[in-house]
Amino acid sequence: MPLNANGIEQAQAAAAVLRDKGIATIIASPLSRARVTAEIVAAAAGLAVQIEPALREVAFGAQEGKPMQPWFDDWIAGHFTPPGAETFADLRTRAVGAVSRVLALPAPVLVVGHGAFFRALRAAMGLAPNVRLQNAIPLRCVPENAGWRLEPA
Repeated sequence: MPLNANGIEQAQAAAAVLRDKGIATIIASPLSRARVTAEIVAAAAGLAVQIEPALREVAFGAQEGKPMQPWFDDWIAGHFTPPGAETFADLRTRAVGAVSRVLALPAPVLVVGHGAFFRALRAAMGLAPNVRLQNAIPLRCVPENAGWRLEPA
């Protein structure tokens, strides 16, 4: 599904926030909404977008395109995986691997992905995973003591 007019406005607002943040590398999912969002930010920052296939959104198998309740919480908890879907644990492993690879690139790195992908990263960071974030709101991941915190970019 392509980025709609509202999504384009959100991406432009994110680009304005990120324009002077010194971002050196922009990595995006190959899926169109994330990729186009990254391209809008990259144009404002004068950068190119690099594609990382592992940033793609999870495939929900038999539940693809259907309402996410009541099964979604159980999927995150590892109690249920829709037939043909990626497990949340596998998504978490994929997300951590992808971000570990891209953090070897010139920093700061902007990662543009999808909702479930970021839920998996939150889980890996020791944060509550099932938090819905607004689209195109830039967050900075900051190491703190033995954990992490998220703050506005």
